[in-house]
Amino acid sequence: QVQLIESGGGLVQPGGSLRLSCAASGCTSQTYAMAWCRQAPGKEREFVAGISWNGVTIVYGTSAKGRFTIAREEGKNIRYRQMNNLKAEDTTVYYCAAGTSLDYGLGYNYWGQGTQVTVSS
Repeated sequence: QVQLIESGGGLVQPGGSLRLSCAASGCTSQTYAMAWCRQAPGKEREFVAGISWNGVTIVYGTSAKGRFTIAREEGKNIRYRQMNNLKAEDTTVYYCAAGTSLDYGLGYNYWGQGTQVTVSS
């Protein structure tokens, strides 16, 4: 069983930056692809960015391109997502996800509890 714990959310002003972290633990968690998704109230969950287990393949959703980056810390089960130039519409709950293969949508086996990001002046 893979457990995911997100951190780094909070309040930030428009144009500011945040770095979200996802710590993974559990059986063979180092070989899992991981991703960040988000879900605003009343809306469907949206894929934001994903990274393969070895960091070789990285994919971004439309909302993330050019502003967000995803990376993994070598040798550790921690994945980061740097968000720059944040906008009010980025306000939502962000979820870390893990699965046996990199998916360009929501096809992941494990999910964290989510971390709230609020962009407001």
